Amino acid sequence: MRAIITATELAHELTGDRPPVLLDVRWQLSLAKAAGAPAFDGRAEYEAGHIPGAVFVDLDRELAGAPGEHGRHPLPDLAEFGAAMRRAGVSAGRPVVVYDGGQGWAAARAWWLLRWTGHPDVRVLDGGLPSWEGELSTWVPEAAEGDFRPAPAAGLLDADGAAALARAGVLLDARAGERYRGEVEPIDRVGGHIPGAVSAPTTENVGPDGRFLPAAELRDRFKALGVSADAEVGVYCGSGVSGAHEVLALAVAGIPAALYVGSWSEWSSDPSRPVAVGADPQ
Repeated sequence: MRAIITATELAHELTGDRPPVLLDVRWQLSLAKAAGAPAFDGRAEYEAGHIPGAVFVDLDRELAGAPGEHGRHPLPDLAEFGAAMRRAGVSAGRPVVVYDGGQGWAAARAWWLLRWTGHPDVRVLDGGLPSWEGELSTWVPEAAEGDFRPAPAAGLLDADGAAALARAGVLLDARAGERYRGEVEPIDRVGGHIPGAVSAPTTENVGPDGRFLPAAELRDRFKALGVSADAEVGVYCGSGVSGAHEVLALAVAGIPAALYVGSWSEWSSDPSRPVAVGADPQ
């Protein structure tokens, strides 16, 4: 099953006999509140113009639980997540396409959650809304109730699992290199990385247009980072959003990977957990 879809392919499928459910998950990590500026409003962006037929999904409210000891974007309550997906029209027997404003992180979080909870056919619009060449709509559709029921599977790491994988397999850190090295930390309690994790900024998985690099190039990149055919692979980031984008990049390359959803926001909140700094994984 392919993990991404082009805008041309999506336009064709939307006019077919079995159009996908289309989810708009516009979101961005913003420090605007700290600066006194208005926070990014994904719903307002959606209402100002979206791909016709798309239903808005709120990452902070529907794809994550309340911030706390398990991080800034912990797993949502699965019953509530399932209800939100059904309200958006998601059914197990109908394909789903997710897009965001172009960065790909939020769409990847929705893709990962739906795949992890058992949906068989979910793809991300490669390049997000900027790749769409058709008209936009301001009409907000009322989705027919779906039937999707979350059934979690493998592919999830907790803090202990991430620590173990950093020793026994390959644990990739999807954040910017300066955060990995501990040179700057704008959000969490302390800078640095999980000992043994390898720096692998997910921004390097895409080209200037925000679209994923070809699968062969991604495979070469991950191979250079230590990913081999028999290696168990995991990913973390700041709060389980950009890390989902790296899991998606790995999927495009044909490499299965688990996600540590709590990520650095959970790991660094516990002073008893070790922290490594600098370019060396250890």
